[in-house]
Amino acid sequence: MQIGNEDYQQYKPLLFSIGYRMLGSVVDAEDIVQDTFLKAFQLTEQNIDNKKAYLCKIMTNRCLDLLKLARHRREQYVGPWNPAPLMHEKAHEMDPSEVVLQKEGLSIAYLRMMEHLTPDERAVLLLREVIGFSYLEIANIIEKKEENCRKVFSRAKQKISRVDDESLDYEKNKSMIHRFIQAFQMQNTDALLDLISEKVTLYSDGGGKVKAAVRPVVSLSHVLAFLFGILKKAPDDYYFKVKTVNGQPAIVNYMNGTLQSIISFYISDDKINEIYITMNPHKLPI
Repeated sequence: MQIGNEDYQQYKPLLFSIGYRMLGSVVDAEDIVQDTFLKAFQLTEQNIDNKKAYLCKIMTNRCLDLLKLARHRREQYVGPWNPAPLMHEKAHEMDPSEVVLQKEGLSIAYLRMMEHLTPDERAVLLLREVIGFSYLEIANIIEKKEENCRKVFSRAKQKISRVDDESLDYEKNKSMIHRFIQAFQMQNTDALLDLISEKVTLYSDGGGKVKAAVRPVVSLSHVLAFLFGILKKAPDDYYFKVKTVNGQPAIVNYMNGTLQSIISFYISDDKINEIYITMNPHKLPI
């Protein structure tokens, strides 16, 4: 068997889901998907027994290479780093083959926690938990022993366990975000205290491209002051929409007629525990 155009249409969403979850970057994931298929198309004389595993192996290993090269670049990043938001304008019209993008492990909170994992831990966790490969298949993909892959998976699960209690109930989260918006508009501090955790942390990602907090904003009082400060400075033409971002409701902000930022939330135990404001224009959807 050889890789053809039908395989491109079938496996492109799967490969993108691996790349995006491993890298937290839409642009990098798309680039590596194209590189993966380019390499696969060029292997005209090689018979491929398992196309899915073969393409996932190329994709995963190219992501691993990029992660190792990007380590220094990430260390030099200005301020907190948030994954690039993934926004679906018309999720109900999505092709069935793209359902993999709506599975677990897609929230901003989950992808931020991936930053605490080594490249190999990211790969094993995603291939096992999200894509559903066996340990034997994973061992062949990343070229490690099967038993080693089991140990790597166990370590990865332990590191990322902090977000295990994240609420992924879309409608419940949407209701909470609407109450959050209403409380801010009414400047109802009591309602905000009921919605937001005392230990809330806000991560503002401007990437050195736009003005943003260069350190995480910690505690309820500081976060409220920060958000009210932003609201007071908003121009007259400011407006927002609640849209689906990374599979969950988020606030999409517009200023001067263009997309200015996206606010996502980590919700657990009926409280907003973390807030992610992504303003870096290189990360925002066009």
